[in-house]
Amino acid sequence: MSPEKSRATNPLIEQMAADLQPVRTIKFRDGLILVALAVLATVLAVELVDGLWRGAWSGDASAFFLITNGLLLVLGCASASSVLNMATPRVGNPHEGPKWAMAMAAVLPLAAFATLLGHGRAQNFVGAALDDPYGLTCFGAGLLASMLTAGALIFWLRRGAPVSPTTAGLHIGVASTALGSVAYGLACPIDGVVHLGLWHAAPVVAGALIGRFALPPLLRW
Repeated sequence: MSPEKSRATNPLIEQMAADLQPVRTIKFRDGLILVALAVLATVLAVELVDGLWRGAWSGDASAFFLITNGLLLVLGCASASSVLNMATPRVGNPHEGPKWAMAMAAVLPLAAFATLLGHGRAQNFVGAALDDPYGLTCFGAGLLASMLTAGALIFWLRRGAPVSPTTAGLHIGVASTALGSVAYGLACPIDGVVHLGLWHAAPVVAGALIGRFALPPLLRW
């Protein structure tokens, strides 16, 4: 390069370098802490508003209560972990965990349907579901309890560079509603198979649809 070209190029490089700003490295640990704090704050809010069901800790809860909340917790953690990793995309970064967790959680509505079938009510599945006077309350509360976690995950991804906003939105919806349903589920004393299998899993289905179609525009960079 001639001395004239070098002198002309150097000011341009200096100008570009002057506009650079240091960027803090995105660490998975920080995202994990952020989500954990969001879930903890949600549980505390549920305790203040409705009060946690003490029967869950005194041995009064049914096995299905523990299984349902356990499966939803696994699903929420797997999907949230996937979302946190999406902020720093790299080669060989699979997201198979949430798929298997979704398959496991699908057992919940299937168990509810099988129970209704055993009672001869599967033919009117919708009517049997709506007969639950607390069903819609748990459904709405589960969605509401997901908002803080969803906000934390959206904030985290907007700091990063998700390759697929569609997949990221889907996983945010699943993660936040699964964890939100668990948080509110700790206040719900109804531990029957049909109630838990339908109305505590339904927010996750709604969250998946909302995340898949409504969140991608918020995540593009």
